Amino acid sequence: MSKWLAGAVVLFMVGAMTGAIASAAESNKALAYDYSFEAIEGGKMPLEQWRGKALLIVNTASFCGFTPQYAGLQALWQRYEKQGLVVIGVPSNDFGGQEPNSDGEILGFCKGAYNVTFPLTSKQAVSGPAAHPFYRWASDRLGLGAAPKWNFHKYLVGRDGTLIKAFSTQVPPQAPELIAAIEAALAQP
Repeated sequence: MSKWLAGAVVLFMVGAMTGAIASAAESNKALAYDYSFEAIEGGKMPLEQWRGKALLIVNTASFCGFTPQYAGLQALWQRYEKQGLVVIGVPSNDFGGQEPNSDGEILGFCKGAYNVTFPLTSKQAVSGPAAHPFYRWASDRLGLGAAPKWNFHKYLVGRDGTLIKAFSTQVPPQAPELIAAIEAALAQP
């Protein structure tokens, strides 16, 4: 084996081990409250600040056929906020390059086009090895089949910080199964 090939094999093995160690560290975290995002307007957005509330965490995009789901997410937020639901939008450009804008442009679009008042994070990767740690954890918890495959994928987190279920892009915010799951999560102490 040439020295070049041996070096490449060593680098590959180190990279694979580093990824496995990072993935194992993420999967050891037990609660969604162990994660933090950057807020779209700047500053930290620790999920811990919503301890005791149910969270609906949704990767979003401004130029997607599913972008009108912002209206449904805002309606969920308005309907259930006082009962303890927090809707969190996570803009991502991972699927089809449908969120190419800056954080400021995304915020302006969400407020202007859909009157969004629920919390938004800064733009994040939500799939693959560069995915935000929350998304890697959620995928580890529920399995790769529950990982985002497109924009407007939804994760429901219970009041205790445990991950309850994932809902695909095809499940709109007003879908009976999503509403039932939210109401069941809100009924928990």
